[in-house]
Amino acid sequence: MHNQAGSSILLGVNIDHVATLRQARGTRYPEPLQAALLAEQAGADAITLHLREDRRHIQDRDVALLAETLQTRMNLEMAATAEMIRIASQYRPSDCCLVPERREELTTEGGLDVASQRARMKDVCAELAEGGVRVSLFIDAEPEQIQAAAEVGAPVIELHTGHYADAKNQPTRAAQRQRLAEGVRQGQSLGLQVNAGHGLDYHNVSTIAAIAGIRELNIGHSIVARALFIGFERAVAEMKARMRDARASADGQGA
Repeated sequence: MHNQAGSSILLGVNIDHVATLRQARGTRYPEPLQAALLAEQAGADAITLHLREDRRHIQDRDVALLAETLQTRMNLEMAATAEMIRIASQYRPSDCCLVPERREELTTEGGLDVASQRARMKDVCAELAEGGVRVSLFIDAEPEQIQAAAEVGAPVIELHTGHYADAKNQPTRAAQRQRLAEGVRQGQSLGLQVNAGHGLDYHNVSTIAAIAGIRELNIGHSIVARALFIGFERAVAEMKARMRDARASADGQGA
């Protein structure tokens, strides 16, 4: 189902930073599974988690527990390595989002360069699809990358919103939003489902959620941070309400 003006927008809640807090002390708590179940109860449409090669937050046991327990969808973010493809084939999440990965980065800093590795990406997408996993590619909103994503057979793209989120002034922010809106239109014209995420919070999410054509936003750090003070369910519900209000308002204005 492709998103069009008038359709609802979905929220994927990223629980990585619940695991970050746990790994900081090597304890058994807080439990990412518990956060995921609370998020589902509060209206999350999917649970997103990034199993990094260095296992800095999410662990293999988390993937196993969530695969057995989630009632919505698991969106497993991962690098396109043989090990990760094997893990995805074992647990068969609903969705797999392929992301670039560098060990020294604090978080994923940029989009995947699909255009320079078309053959490899085509093979990975086909292998995951054979196992019943829907593949998305986390890419920058660049025409060449969006075109390449369609060519390698990925049904979904997730546009990197970090440049928008990190903008230091309004003109830059507006330009980045326009770039994302154009990317959404291009993706839809190629028959892709278009999601978005990275760096979104309670202050900047509305402008992105208002872009007609974005089907799902994946948001984590800001929700986990807010949950420290108001609770996980309320933090999730507030984020989803902001997204839905922004989309409804934009639809009403014909945005």
